[in-house]
Amino acid sequence: MSDRITVIGNIATEPEQRRTGTGIPVTSFRLASSQRYRDAQSGEWIDGTTNWYRISVFRGLGENAFASLRKGQRVIVDGRLRLKEWEAGEKRGIEIEIDADAIGPDLKWGTASFQRNPRTDAAGPARPGGAADGTEAAGENAAHPVTTDGEWAVAAVPERDPVEPTPF
Repeated sequence: MSDRITVIGNIATEPEQRRTGTGIPVTSFRLASSQRYRDAQSGEWIDGTTNWYRISVFRGLGENAFASLRKGQRVIVDGRLRLKEWEAGEKRGIEIEIDADAIGPDLKWGTASFQRNPRTDAAGPARPGGAADGTEAAGENAAHPVTTDGEWAVAAVPERDPVEPTPF
C-alpha cells in the first residue's frame, strides 16, 4: 500500500529529463507549496511556511511534462508519496518525493491549451470521432488533424525557450 497525495504549488526548478538504466524517461523538478492567508485584523496577506517536494514523472507522462512545464508555473500534482532519508557528512534529513500519476496547470491562475498526442495500438492510430480504417478526410476533425491518407499530422514540440516565472 502506498500513500497518495495531491499538492498545488509552483515549479521551483527547470524540469530536467533523463532515462533510467532500462531506457524509461523520467522528468523531475522541485515544487514549492506555500500556504498563504489573509490576516483578519490587518487585512494583509501573510506567507506561511513553504513545503518542498521532489517531483518525478515517468514514461509518457514524463515526456509530456518535460515538453509542457516550465519553472515558475503553478501546477497540481497527484501521486504516490515517498520519504527518503539522506545523509551528507554530519547533515541528515528527509526528502519528500512524489511519483506523479497526474499533473496539470492550476487554471485558477491562467489558461491552458490541450493537445492530445497521437496514440497507436494493434488496430493502428486512434482516431477520435473518425473511422477506424483511416478514411476520415483531412481537416474533418480540427482538434485531431488527419491527412488524406489517414495518418496523423503531428505538431512539432517547440524548443524549450526560457520562460519568465509567472508572479502570483
